Amino acid sequence: MSTAKLIAGHAVRRLRRQQGLSQAAMAEMLDISPSYLNLIERNQRPVSAALLVRLVETFDFDPRALTADAPGGGAAAMRRRLADPMFADLEIDRAELEEWLAAAPGGAEAFARAFDRWSGEGARAATPVAIDSTMMVRREIERWRNHFPDLDAAAEMLADELRMGAADLYGALTERLRVRHALSIRILPIDILPDTLVRLDLHARQIQLSEMLEGPARVFALTMQLGLLEARGEIDALTRGAAFGDRTAERLFRRYLGQYFAAALVMPYARFLRACEATGYDLPVLERRFAVSREQLAHRLTTLGRVGARGLPFFLMRLDRAGQVSKRYAGPAHPALVEAEGRCPLWRALSLVDRPGETLTELVEMEGGVRLLTMASGIEKAGRSISGVTARFVIVLGVEASLADGLAAARGRDLKGAATPIGPGCRRCTRPDCPQRSHPPMGRSLLTTERERRVAPLVFAGD
Repeated sequence: MSTAKLIAGHAVRRLRRQQGLSQAAMAEMLDISPSYLNLIERNQRPVSAALLVRLVETFDFDPRALTADAPGGGAAAMRRRLADPMFADLEIDRAELEEWLAAAPGGAEAFARAFDRWSGEGARAATPVAIDSTMMVRREIERWRNHFPDLDAAAEMLADELRMGAADLYGALTERLRVRHALSIRILPIDILPDTLVRLDLHARQIQLSEMLEGPARVFALTMQLGLLEARGEIDALTRGAAFGDRTAERLFRRYLGQYFAAALVMPYARFLRACEATGYDLPVLERRFAVSREQLAHRLTTLGRVGARGLPFFLMRLDRAGQVSKRYAGPAHPALVEAEGRCPLWRALSLVDRPGETLTELVEMEGGVRLLTMASGIEKAGRSISGVTARFVIVLGVEASLADGLAAARGRDLKGAATPIGPGCRRCTRPDCPQRSHPPMGRSLLTTERERRVAPLVFAGD
């Protein structure tokens, strides 16, 4: 059972105001002191289990509302925004941030929205619908810290059941889908599915897979479909709890949860974590042991948040050759690198986009001295478009160097030695004397002179 404290002052305050109650009146109804309620609303005391029961019984509301819609996505999301270099001199500590969220949740939410729009997060997407829907889903994933214990538990139980029935996972999945759900599997040639990799044909009762899908991708497709069928209750509950009010966001979230279940079934939590710790998170070994792709493995490594059995806090990025991010999870790691829209040209990981199959481990250092060990892999996606284009990306896993001593990727590497100095893109990086700089930092004036020429192409005020 989780021992995490429920800090939900903003939600309790919102409930009280919706009921039109003073703190004294609500405290009397809950049989607590007004001073204790005040501390709860200021996030200085958690909501106990007994008090949660009284809240539900007294006001007849969904207890999941206590963790929903935290201002700005909650303290973790707000810390990621405040990690931007332009706030570096403010030194806002955790206590000050929590006090702000408790005292002025509306103001905090307004700041978050303004910052997201200013920073360009999603601003380059094609339509406002795409911006709102994807941001809603990202915020919900962050709220759960990318760990959904009910899905993990259901997947782990099913994985054990399938292992007892057959050693071959693909065969076991095929049989399960046939017997329990009357679905057969059919592999179709590329001329039949020229631009589709997976299709569920309910009329023919078939899951149709493209011949272009490799083994791990075929297994993943079947496990995802099985999850949508057999973990439907858990997925429905999580989607309802998110309360998106947006059909596109709901569909995106359900698809994400199906993919989460698939990864949890192929890499069951306890067995997978033991393998990670025993091998020092050796990525090639884990790929082969669980018969997964590098992208599937990388994503699973960001979900190991079980209370009492946590894995290392990895962050994840999937980048294309333009430096655009199509998949990201910041986790508790330094957020400036993951959340920024711009990419640093000094970061060598980007060079792997056009070198599928190659890997690169790099020690980098952000402004402020935070060091990260990044492990990049070039990948090529299955299939191709009608125009003949094949999608290529680089998958980057990273973790703070201070936690990387036991990693297989860190063996023989001096984690306190020379590191590549990188930043969150030129517009938001304030490092002076960078020879690769293309733009001055936002808000900094350029300094020019005809008497000298420096190595850095752009010199700005505040160097």
